[in-house]
Amino acid sequence: MIRVRVPLDLHAVATGDSVAFALATPLRVRDLLGLAVREAIGTRAPLDKFQRTIARTLAGLAAGDFTVDVDGRLFGDPDAVVVCEGTAAVRFFSARRSVGLEFRT
Repeated sequence: MIRVRVPLDLHAVATGDSVAFALATPLRVRDLLGLAVREAIGTRAPLDKFQRTIARTLAGLAAGDFTVDVDGRLFGDPDAVVVCEGTAAVRFFSARRSVGLEFRT
């Protein structure tokens, strides 16, 4: 699990229409994955490493190699929109069954 700090939606805060919208930020899954990759590899990692890692992550998601769980909701589309507040828990689940990990009782 990767815990990601979600940026505040400043447009919603500036309009002041609703406190609920000011606290929640809509993000595309691809943007949230970018934040998760940056958190996982570190802020001091070179830009080219970040770009390679996010490109491979998005390609794997598009190919169906895995799904992404964001705060208990599953996503397989990088263009899907998820609404987050404060922090988001991002988990990756493989779409393929692992061979050799059978448990017998």
